[in-house]
Amino acid sequence: MNHASLKADDVVLLGLSESELEALAVKQGQPSFRGRQLYSWLYTKGARSIDLITVLPKTWRTILNQNSVVIGRLECVAKDISSDSTTKLLLKTADGENIETVGIPTDDRLTVCVSSQVGCPMACRFCATGKGGLERSLEVHEILDQVLSVREVMNRRPSHVVFMGMGEPLLNIEAVLSAIDCLNRDLGIGQRRITLSTVGVAKTLPKLAELAIKKLGRAQFTLAVSLHASNQNLREKLIPTAKFYPLSNLLEDCKEYIDITGRRISFEYILLGGINDSQDHAHELADQVGGFQSHVNLIAYNPIDEEEFRRPKSSQIESFKNTLIKRGVAVSIRKSRGLDKNAACGQLRRQFK
Repeated sequence: MNHASLKADDVVLLGLSESELEALAVKQGQPSFRGRQLYSWLYTKGARSIDLITVLPKTWRTILNQNSVVIGRLECVAKDISSDSTTKLLLKTADGENIETVGIPTDDRLTVCVSSQVGCPMACRFCATGKGGLERSLEVHEILDQVLSVREVMNRRPSHVVFMGMGEPLLNIEAVLSAIDCLNRDLGIGQRRITLSTVGVAKTLPKLAELAIKKLGRAQFTLAVSLHASNQNLREKLIPTAKFYPLSNLLEDCKEYIDITGRRISFEYILLGGINDSQDHAHELADQVGGFQSHVNLIAYNPIDEEEFRRPKSSQIESFKNTLIKRGVAVSIRKSRGLDKNAACGQLRRQFK
């Protein structure tokens, strides 16, 4: 596929199920097994254009091209590989926008951090993506391509996917849930190995739970709610949109989500040195999440330009963690990866622009 803008009447194959591809083949006068061949080349071989699917008859490939049937793959325009093998890709969409995705390897897993939007409207002060605002939400094939692109570049099958890249997933719920469905069904990544991260959008968590059950049959992915503050005033200073969605309301919606899905919630908390990492903050956070079916994930801040936040000392991080443990809160510390290569979300995109 060339990377001119997709036309309104283009048929994008990436994201379609095996049965949908069989139906497309039959509709065009082909036997159903041609649809299964398409399916294999899309999701197993990672084909980038119709012309490369050489198992299909040349006459049908010509017809598909004439009928504006496209794969829907993106172009990799930049790549950063850190000393720990964390790989960040900058991908170009058909309309010329750039999005980031990251492959985070360990010995026993490969996690892909995907974006759900081009940019982000939430304007969190500690996030590089929010500095540029929102351009648009991503389509299903643009989300899926990120996983396929990491698989190609790293030559390894992804085992986990986290929606923690650019954008606010709850502002693109339909496409995100469709992408989760495809990741599970067509790429073999179980829901329990998929995490959806949100900073919180008013009245959307119960809707997410209900839509997930309706669309996926169950809601077994992990929901990660980004708190980053232990009280409303501090949260508003770090996350401007929080003034429209009080922390108390967010936590009530979290409880409703748990009631609907039966799944625990992970609370994300970026530790900013001297800002939200004191013992008072730890006790305050324990008061907020106490009694929840939840887990707190502590994350040391990755510095970005334009903000003077700093990473807390290791001793401060451990002290914060130990206080939560003493208060009966399940907690872990997320190890920072790729610190020598534009580690913070959105940094590679901003550098490239």
